[in-house]
Amino acid sequence: MSDAVAAPQEGPRWLPLAALLGGACIIGLSAIFVRLADTGAAAAGFWRLAFAMPLLALMTVRTTGAIGRPPKMALLAGVFFALDLGFWHYGIHYTSVTNATVLSNLTPVVVTAFAWIFLKQRPGWLFSLAVAAALGGAWLMAVERGAGGKLINQPLGDTLSAITAFWYALYFLAMAEGRKTEGASRLMLWVSIVGAPLMLITALLLGEPILPGSLLGWGACLGLGLMHVSGQGSIAWAMGRLPTSTASVVVLIQPVVAAYLGWLLFAEAIGPLQGLGAAITLGGVVLAQWASRKRAS
Repeated sequence: MSDAVAAPQEGPRWLPLAALLGGACIIGLSAIFVRLADTGAAAAGFWRLAFAMPLLALMTVRTTGAIGRPPKMALLAGVFFALDLGFWHYGIHYTSVTNATVLSNLTPVVVTAFAWIFLKQRPGWLFSLAVAAALGGAWLMAVERGAGGKLINQPLGDTLSAITAFWYALYFLAMAEGRKTEGASRLMLWVSIVGAPLMLITALLLGEPILPGSLLGWGACLGLGLMHVSGQGSIAWAMGRLPTSTASVVVLIQPVVAAYLGWLLFAEAIGPLQGLGAAITLGGVVLAQWASRKRAS
């Protein structure tokens, strides 16, 4: 994957779109790894960033020759991403994998509004309809939860996951702005450098277990790091080549992946409304892509 800075809409559109979809599907695994990490919620976020840093540093040195000084947008993105991970990982702890992933991905509302107001990326009526459809499908996936799975405190978990969407939106916007002047791996590296100590401090203050208590837990933490590099890295790269609002809708594929894995691994059964919601969400994503391509042409 190239690390070069590129303006939105540069080059073949299918390549960044494929990277975005692939990255979103990979990130859909993160809630599963957090459940299996056998550490505290914030500690899992620390290990995710800590394991990712060596790979990101290697990628940065190979593509740019030096790590360099931290870009301003990367510093902001690092703080926002730490807040995103903290709220979301605790949401995963208290509610279902599906609900935590769906509610944390209500980002397009915030991103589209910010992109419209501050980045002058005004959405067309068809794109707005696609956003509404994708969000409506995501909501259906969250409101019905089938039998199976044990939840500690669903209202609290759902609330934390919904707040996560705000932090994820700010992270998304900071990364999109940073990609105008910086390569993806360099931004991702500095996000990790900023975010990792914040997550560790949070875990220590909350008295969480820091070290995984099993081999499976260590494997899950390593998986989080690899997933962060490949998944978030692909998304960051694609965000330099696609409109911010469009990219924020495509990543709604994450709840569909998480819902299936939650059913497969944790017996979080998928009811009929959740199945319908998944279909509507996917339809909204496809419509958003068609609408943005039509508007660009």
